[in-house]
Amino acid sequence: MTTSDGSHGLPTIPDDLPRTVGELRASGYQPRTVKAELRDNLLVHLRAGTDPFPGVVGFADTVGPQLERALLAGHDLVLLGERGQGKTRLLRTIAGLLDLWSPELAGSEIHEDPLEPVTVWGRRQVAELGDAAPVAWRHRSQRYGEKLATPDTSVGDLIGDVDPVKVAEGRTLGDPETVHYGLVPRTNRGVFAVNELPDLAERIQVSLLNVLEERDVQVRGYALRLPLDLLLVATANPEDYTNRGRIITPLKDRFGAEIRTHYPLRLVDEIALVRQEADLVATVPQHLLEVVSRFTRAVRESPAIDQRSGVSARFAVAGAESLAAAALRRAAIVGEADAVARVCDLPGVVPTLRGKVEFEVNEEGREEEVLLHLLRRAVAETFRARLGGVDLAALVALLDEGGTVETGDLVSASDLLASVGPLEGLGRITAALEGEAGESPGVVAACVETALEGLYLTRRIAKDEVPGGTRAVYGGM
Repeated sequence: MTTSDGSHGLPTIPDDLPRTVGELRASGYQPRTVKAELRDNLLVHLRAGTDPFPGVVGFADTVGPQLERALLAGHDLVLLGERGQGKTRLLRTIAGLLDLWSPELAGSEIHEDPLEPVTVWGRRQVAELGDAAPVAWRHRSQRYGEKLATPDTSVGDLIGDVDPVKVAEGRTLGDPETVHYGLVPRTNRGVFAVNELPDLAERIQVSLLNVLEERDVQVRGYALRLPLDLLLVATANPEDYTNRGRIITPLKDRFGAEIRTHYPLRLVDEIALVRQEADLVATVPQHLLEVVSRFTRAVRESPAIDQRSGVSARFAVAGAESLAAAALRRAAIVGEADAVARVCDLPGVVPTLRGKVEFEVNEEGREEEVLLHLLRRAVAETFRARLGGVDLAALVALLDEGGTVETGDLVSASDLLASVGPLEGLGRITAALEGEAGESPGVVAACVETALEGLYLTRRIAKDEVPGGTRAVYGGM
């Protein structure tokens, strides 16, 4: 979509919105602070019972209420948590609580309210043009600013600096209009987020003190009183306090709320998060997403993993995406019409995930072995949870009577099902693992293979792996 000013990706500004200061005043518009605007719109969501933070999974009963209280109180806030807990995603949803369209004085660098201009330029514009002063409109998505804190971030980047071009044009250094505003003033009347705040040099953090408390900015000694109207939010990782930096005490004191985030507490939330975030190029059955989620949770709990750095949700997302890619590769090579992931694809995912985890020093050289062990445990737990009450006697009897089932990352679903044949109880297996979704041959094959692997891991059948790990044969004990 295209806006009326020709920019892309935003809705067109409605034609019935006021275009001058006089029209805006006549419409009954009353200036509101950003925090009042967020509070009013959040209350609308709470009264209607709708989710004020859409797309954020696993925080509804924990982080969500804390964030709601902070916004209702009008507090600037810090989200504190390990990597991959959805801190940035959560901050970005706050912009969805702003009004859909917000008026500003046309041409203002810091998006001044047309009825309450704060800069010399803005006050002069209204004084000279009066009710004819033009009004522009800004979509709420444009009122969110974000900066990833890096050691080379400067005060000029955040707050502003003297613009040598404006000085060269003949203005004096004492003229406040020679200032080139930084990211924070340019997000005036919006929400500004600083990601990984402890990575910001301490002397640069000092520049935010006035923004948070006095709501003004200082640039190179200017007596520049610029009352900013914004919500300042930030993220931080607890590890950073000792390893890379820290939030200076005066700055921490000026944030009204510090909210701790966490990884999904429930397995169903972990699965929902993977399903929502993963871009799957092939079908990954629900029970395999459960395996990936259980695997991720097992890695987070393992003493072999350095838990101080956390195990990001991106670990599970990347695992599911790699699983789907393995299925797509098999379908292309063996000529399958439908690409469906199976248990045999899981081990190939481990090497791609190793770099996303920090191991304890005494586990050096055993990284893949540790992950493979945790993966097998996740498969066994899923098997017990989904198939623990299902009668698998027919499948066990098939193998005990001399039958074998060959599988592998290049064995097609049709070949696997052919080796099993018409099996009593096959429908119960697929129903327990996939419900009504388990009707296609690819999904049925995935269910059969999960049942076989679970039986093997619980020592009810045998499994011989071909050297190289590309094929395996299940048989009787």
